[in-house]
Amino acid sequence: MIRYKFGDLIIGVDFEKGRIESVVLNGTERSAGITPLFRAGLRDKAGKLFTADAFNAAAFEAQDDLYVYKGFKALSEDGKDILLNGLTVKVSLSNEGGNAAWRISADPGDKCCFIEWVEFPLALFPKLSENNPEGTGGSVLFPYNEGVLVSDYSVRERSYFCHWPLVYPSYGSLAMFPNMVCSQFLAYLWNDGGIYFGAHDKGRAPKGIDYFEVGNGIEMRFRLYTGKDFGEAFEPDYPVVWAACGPNWQSAAAVYRDFFESNLPPRARKISENEDLPDWYKDSPLVVSYPVRGIHDMDKMDPNSFFPYVNALPVIDDIADRTKARLLVLLMHWEGTAPWAPPYVWPPYGGVKPFNDFLKALRERNMLLGVYCSGFGYTLKSNVVDDYDRTEEFEARHLIDIMCAGPDGKILLSNICPGQRSGYDICPATETGKEILSDAYTPLFDSGVDYAQILDQNHGGSQYLCYARDHGHPAAPGLWMTANMQELLTSWNEKAGKMILGCESAAAEPYLGNLLLSDNRYEINYFIGDPVPMYAFIYHEYVRNFMGNQVCCPLEKTDDALNYRLAYSFAAGDCITIVLNPEGGILSDWGTKDFTKLPSKDKALTFIAALTEFYRAKASKFLYNGKMLEPPSVKCNTAAFDCTWAGRTAYLPKVICTAWEAPDGDKALIAVNPFSSDEVINVGGREVTVPGLKAILVDF
Repeated sequence: MIRYKFGDLIIGVDFEKGRIESVVLNGTERSAGITPLFRAGLRDKAGKLFTADAFNAAAFEAQDDLYVYKGFKALSEDGKDILLNGLTVKVSLSNEGGNAAWRISADPGDKCCFIEWVEFPLALFPKLSENNPEGTGGSVLFPYNEGVLVSDYSVRERSYFCHWPLVYPSYGSLAMFPNMVCSQFLAYLWNDGGIYFGAHDKGRAPKGIDYFEVGNGIEMRFRLYTGKDFGEAFEPDYPVVWAACGPNWQSAAAVYRDFFESNLPPRARKISENEDLPDWYKDSPLVVSYPVRGIHDMDKMDPNSFFPYVNALPVIDDIADRTKARLLVLLMHWEGTAPWAPPYVWPPYGGVKPFNDFLKALRERNMLLGVYCSGFGYTLKSNVVDDYDRTEEFEARHLIDIMCAGPDGKILLSNICPGQRSGYDICPATETGKEILSDAYTPLFDSGVDYAQILDQNHGGSQYLCYARDHGHPAAPGLWMTANMQELLTSWNEKAGKMILGCESAAAEPYLGNLLLSDNRYEINYFIGDPVPMYAFIYHEYVRNFMGNQVCCPLEKTDDALNYRLAYSFAAGDCITIVLNPEGGILSDWGTKDFTKLPSKDKALTFIAALTEFYRAKASKFLYNGKMLEPPSVKCNTAAFDCTWAGRTAYLPKVICTAWEAPDGDKALIAVNPFSSDEVINVGGREVTVPGLKAILVDF
């Protein structure tokens, strides 16, 4: 075994045996077991998967600081062994900038197969603290959605957002970068310190980034997709970095932020330097969202009381008057085709004139208009609008040829929103796919609308997995996907002009320069653990988001729960959102079908008015384009919230606090109290009172 020392982190590796023997942090052993140092997944021409790992290499050779493994016995997906005599894997571990830099390359040695992915480096750490009777466990910082700290593995596994295999056809909620995983790192944190794990890939190729229980431990997995064809070697130009960090999640996020800021993706610019942003971006508009047909996604799509569009103006005017906020009206079910039935959206439901009449009326009020769109699917039939059927066009143009295909070449129906639609996933790497999307969205780009969530259903702005061998891209998912999306989104930005584009969930890192306002539904992370504003900590100087329609919120439907979410999003620097029912009431979250018990509209609007005034008077220089900092020590009382769907109770601080540095160097703690009664917090030993339903600045 060779021991490597990287500051407070010592890693012991037995390369000949193909495993990490020891991981010592701050003098304490953290390893929880033995696992192969790497795994590789290869596919043959029939698309069958074969998995090989470091334990079943037939030959090993040390070449100075490079360790070579050859000749593998692999396991096929049907349970049969096969010899991969040509496969060669090379690994190394070195000190780069005081941190551990792991590197790997793999060559299939045979044109009869391609390497789809490698998982590296693999190690086991203790089960999480709430599942660990030995007391050796900690928490995982997971960059999922916008950031979540997980101390109880069972919470996630009981939910829809559990650890799922990365499969075709894609699911929207997989733990994949760039997708709902927005950044290329994980961290395991104990009370006395933590270990940061990050893929420092400047190209931002797709990766499976996840953690899950294996035996008596937690595996922190980085699956690196190769983007290679048959017979091609995978030789990534980036390391997977391990580093010691502090016990707080901000310490780990700061390591990755340093990498990000030194290696910006295309078009990423600080807000303060971005001259292409419209003037309203700084206003932090209140997003007001509602449907013009039906009352929920699976409803009968008859027009409701907000159609024609101008029917909503009295409700909108009342909200604007009571909050004094600039409004961004964000329409759902507005498409003239069918709701959530991509890609075609234009013309608007009811025709262009009533839509433009509404747009004109909003302009006269200094308000903004936005629309939800639905991404890269190709809908054959809508399940909510009976007469929407594009089967004839699909068959006449033989569009099946440009849909995402599986490893075996078969093209299966999409898994994305199958309740609303039946269809396939377009591969946007094909020329015909790009043409279809351009035809669908160009009229929208020309419409004068201020905002389009152009990639709702494409979380993070990503495209879906495609293994087709006749689309002009490699057989394996990889860097070509990221590069293609960056090129496509840039072309849309150019066509859209001042219109801001966004996606479902916050934009993943490669696309945050393209998607500058997105539906950041942080509340989903209550299904996994305790949400933390990690996204804002890393990226807020470059991009803002809005609170989103809060669909699938597991928190109880109460006044306090709604105001808590408003406070959290505001403190994270996001624009806050309210969702209306067609009667003008405020919903706890989109998808609500029962309107007999709604949160207090008066209480919510009173709170929003206070936050709006506070933003304009004191907080905008921090929350508009400031840099989030690790806060000073803050202590306060907690409140219990029932997370019914998640099967848990969440104990949350009564006052939400975030720390910021403004571009002029000023620093402040923003403290937001979503409850009616005053609350006392302790900030670094000082007692500070935060008035009920208010926000204040605290110097530190």
